[in-house]
Amino acid sequence: MKLTVYYDDQFWVGVVEEVVDSSLKAARFVFGAEPNDSEILSFVNQHMMSLLADSKPMSYEAKPITDKVNPKRLARQVAREMQIQGISSSSHEALKADLESRKKERKVQTRLHREETAKRKRELATLKAKAKRRGR
Repeated sequence: MKLTVYYDDQFWVGVVEEVVDSSLKAARFVFGAEPNDSEILSFVNQHMMSLLADSKPMSYEAKPITDKVNPKRLARQVAREMQIQGISSSSHEALKADLESRKKERKVQTRLHREETAKRKRELATLKAKAKRRGR
């Protein structure tokens, strides 16, 4: 599990990534102002697991772990990773896929609500027309 906090032009954003077997789960949380250590800790303790539970897994090919890494090389890799701002491309894809699925669900719900409203209006109009014919 990995939490990345970065500045995204306007807000501070936290991205949580979790790799389980061959699937990647990613969730995004907007902190707003620059978070201090206590805010990050409260996020980790309270909100992080529920965010990951809501996100949908995406297939992911993990890179094979090598046995031994030279300590200097490891230090360079860590420094390089610290310089990278933002999130990995695979977690970005997972966030986009999750956003698209929620968008499709919202479209379906909106369409159903609109159809129900139109049906209710038609029923009221027919009831009103029948009442007019009966002289009420």
